[in-house]
Amino acid sequence: MLFGIPSTKDETGSEASDPDGILQRALRAVVAEVGEATVVIADVNLDEYTTHGHSGVLGRDGDVDNDASIARFAEVAVAQADAGAQMVAPSGMMDGQVAAIRTALDCAGHQSVGILAYAAKFASSLYGPFRDAVESSLIGNRRTYQQYPANSRESMREVLLDVEQGADIVMIKPALPYLDIIADVAKAVTIPVAAYQVSGEYAMIETAAAHGRLDREAAILEMLLAIRRAGASIIVTYWAAEVATSLLDRTEY
Repeated sequence: MLFGIPSTKDETGSEASDPDGILQRALRAVVAEVGEATVVIADVNLDEYTTHGHSGVLGRDGDVDNDASIARFAEVAVAQADAGAQMVAPSGMMDGQVAAIRTALDCAGHQSVGILAYAAKFASSLYGPFRDAVESSLIGNRRTYQQYPANSRESMREVLLDVEQGADIVMIKPALPYLDIIADVAKAVTIPVAAYQVSGEYAMIETAAAHGRLDREAAILEMLLAIRRAGASIIVTYWAAEVATSLLDRTEY
């Protein structure tokens, strides 16, 4: 799953859909290297590419313009598919984003490119390390379009809308604080359910382990097992390569 840090930012995140933008160049390079050995997924969002740091385009009133944003998402997804992405992952949490992207991909001849929808992405306090890593220029917050942590009913409604609009996989983010949402979604849908173990979840374990407060490997496996037990069939984690290797020697997992 690839994210990009552009050389320049602007109000509409133009580099996100530029055929020669950083993510499109990265996609071509990765696809050339790995071929069909793994699924190459591209993040569809504008937050890393905009001067204001929001996931979408701002209107004249300074609020995020939903319709203008999903139009940009569609352009970004097509550019990513053109560059070789086998799946796109809209993470902006705009209403109608999956339908707009599916239509745009189909019209551009990318009917086989899948959509991994960030269907329930919460306004979480656990994104900090990632935002630092991607040099986020966020002004304000994203609480008007990301999910309110206390509202599970809204989360399920958003998930079902994404399924109806053509999502191939639905994802919950973050993972560990929302195991109940993962479990509810897994019972409600017939497509794969993914969970994104975010940078803050990763940092908590790594920091505690670095200070000798817990057994690092045991804590990592326990956390991932809890997410799997809740119903996630796919886990996005910073420990993916490490754990994939270690699990080969662990028959109990």
